Amino acid sequence: MGEGSREAPRRVSLLRRLWRRFRAWRHRRPFLGGLLTMLSGAVISALPLAPATVMIAQGIAGVPSVLIGVFLMALGMIVWAQPRQRTIAGVLTVLVGLAALVFSNLGGFVVGSLLAFVGGGLMFAWQPTARPRRPARRRRGRRSARRGAEASAPEAPPPVDGGPAGVGPPSDAAERRAP
Repeated sequence: MGEGSREAPRRVSLLRRLWRRFRAWRHRRPFLGGLLTMLSGAVISALPLAPATVMIAQGIAGVPSVLIGVFLMALGMIVWAQPRQRTIAGVLTVLVGLAALVFSNLGGFVVGSLLAFVGGGLMFAWQPTARPRRPARRRRGRRSARRGAEASAPEAPPPVDGGPAGVGPPSDAAERRAP
């Protein structure tokens, strides 16, 4: 009885940690756009995958549906793996969803194309958020190190004749070259 009660908090904390990691991962990428895009690909490619007699009667017309669906699912996975590619993936998703209307049973009876339009728009519109600032204790150590380096650096000579700081008087070699 005591052993079961000890494992319950561990499981809860493990689930919390996993959920927090998933949330952090999800917020660093256009998650919902990728999910809707993969769902649209599944809808578009699943409709022509009927029983074999229907597939034979349909002929070559089912091939574009499957290819479009697989391409949409790949775009959804790409945007999850590489969030920087969100712009091109979003545009391609909308274009492929539009092509599915023509080539694939009205884009999975319009449902697949609508999901592709919304998913592509969400991918295109997503912007990464700024990273949270580091804790203050880490910044303090770096500031003090910079202050110590600035204090030990030699000072620049004062400006001469209204020139920029750090520029000293002309050397003899410069005077000899000047006409």
